[in-house]
Amino acid sequence: MKILLLVVGKTTESYFSEAIREYSERTKHYIPFDMDVIPELKNTKNLSFDQQKEKEADLILKSLQPGDYIVLLDERGKEYSSLQFAAYLERKMHVVSKRLVFVIGGPYGFSSRVYDSASEKMSLSKMTFSHQMIRMIFVEQLYRAMTILNNEPYHHE
Repeated sequence: MKILLLVVGKTTESYFSEAIREYSERTKHYIPFDMDVIPELKNTKNLSFDQQKEKEADLILKSLQPGDYIVLLDERGKEYSSLQFAAYLERKMHVVSKRLVFVIGGPYGFSSRVYDSASEKMSLSKMTFSHQMIRMIFVEQLYRAMTILNNEPYHHE
């Protein structure tokens, strides 16, 4: 199984980029992992939020492959502790044959087409974070989960 984090728009803050890069590299020691960036939409002034979500949906859906197991990072998704997330990933390793794809959408969320294509939704917190911050938090939690599964001392209870 390979894990892919699919995000809309590039990470512009260097301190987030640096942390994302660091945790991504650490994670790759345990499991194949990549982050793909869908370019931000251009010329959106005359588009409604729904129109922007639909255009982003076209790009998101085009990035997916047959057999992908899709998890949307969404405020209405299921929440996990770090230990529960590690157990979740361990279960997925046994049943997902190709790619486990986590998707972070644009600023207005996902279109119904993206929701319909997803297998489930996951929330990292009841709080709202910037899209750039969520990327860093997710990649750190992914690394943490891998260290938990490998009984390494990164995570403390």
